[in-house]
Amino acid sequence: MTSSTTTGDFQTKLARYADLLVRTGVNLPQGGKVRIAAPVEATELARLTARAAYRAGATDVRVVYTDPHLELALYEDGTDEAVTFLPDWVASEREAMVADGYAMISIVGEDPSLLAGVNPERVAARSKAQAQAMKTVMEAIGGMHVNWTVAAIATPAWAARVYPQLSEADAVERLWADIFTTTRVNGDDPVAAWAAHTAQLGRLSRLLNDKQYAAVHLTSGLGTDLTVGLATNHIWMGGGEAAKNGIYAVPNLPTDEVFTMPHRDRVEGWAVASKPLSVRGQLVEGIRVRFEGGRAVEVTASRGQDTLERLIGTDEGAAHLGEIALVPASAPVAQTGTLFLNTLFDENAASHIALGRCYPTNAVGGDDEAVVVAAGGNDSLIHVDWMIGTPDTDVDGITASGEREPLMRAGEWVI
Repeated sequence: MTSSTTTGDFQTKLARYADLLVRTGVNLPQGGKVRIAAPVEATELARLTARAAYRAGATDVRVVYTDPHLELALYEDGTDEAVTFLPDWVASEREAMVADGYAMISIVGEDPSLLAGVNPERVAARSKAQAQAMKTVMEAIGGMHVNWTVAAIATPAWAARVYPQLSEADAVERLWADIFTTTRVNGDDPVAAWAAHTAQLGRLSRLLNDKQYAAVHLTSGLGTDLTVGLATNHIWMGGGEAAKNGIYAVPNLPTDEVFTMPHRDRVEGWAVASKPLSVRGQLVEGIRVRFEGGRAVEVTASRGQDTLERLIGTDEGAAHLGEIALVPASAPVAQTGTLFLNTLFDENAASHIALGRCYPTNAVGGDDEAVVVAAGGNDSLIHVDWMIGTPDTDVDGITASGEREPLMRAGEWVI
């Protein structure tokens, strides 16, 4: 660690951050169990988080460390068989933890360009194999069968990509500062700050749910002109969410989005990316997609088009939308002025859409797969968010009778 991250002030904030992951992120109850997945650089945060969990009354804390360079080694030196191999027990273990009610804390901080030189066909093959093997787990987590959250750590490799003009030490310090700002850790009581913030997102969700718009229409100066039809009996959500076990959790730290389920067959027009997309270890820039009858029928990118095309070709549902999310331009992530090259952050700087799988919790009766399908929900092995919002984005709600009502003007809420 650099000297800037060993000061008393940093250590105080890091401890608050760990406490936030436990008390707000997964809201771990007395007697709860938790799985923490973290990169090898996150040992200090993982230990602090484990301590916070035990103070909250946890009966078991399991920490799993990951090293993306081992994944790079697999792609560069592994056989084709090795690339697509995943032992059955890997999925079985995670399924057993879900069944046993383990809360899930994921700490991310990967180098967004680590796999830039890897054959994208190998990355796509492994991504698909992993998605197939972990489908049951991902559906359970997406359906909030357990309380879970995702947060980040400032790793040197990620910081170097975000702030290439700075020294390694300064880049890490700057990235930590942005993480603490956007997760509201800088105040004396981050848990209370998040309670107030999620209450505001809840207010917006209730307003939109009462309206039950047939569609939303987004336009921007970049060229987005997109009408997103909404699923029948859709549910807008934002901030926190009650898991099936009754525990109210905040799945993303940070989060400033209010999101719902599109109708898979009722999306029309152009979506133009406002930020690069970091996906499968590759950077995809200049994305332009035209939707017709809900399906992506024209797909271009100024960089990484092969990766984008393979992503959309994963399965039938990958060419349809599974999420529409509205985010104000004044959100803390946007105000940092930083392009994080990480979806957890960048999606909370701009309104966005997601290709692939919907969240069943975004529809009334979503526990029943047949209900989700009938409502217009989409299924896929992937769920990939990409940003289309800008400071000049306007959003209208369209009623069943075709009337338009303003929701956002110049990137800000007007409701």
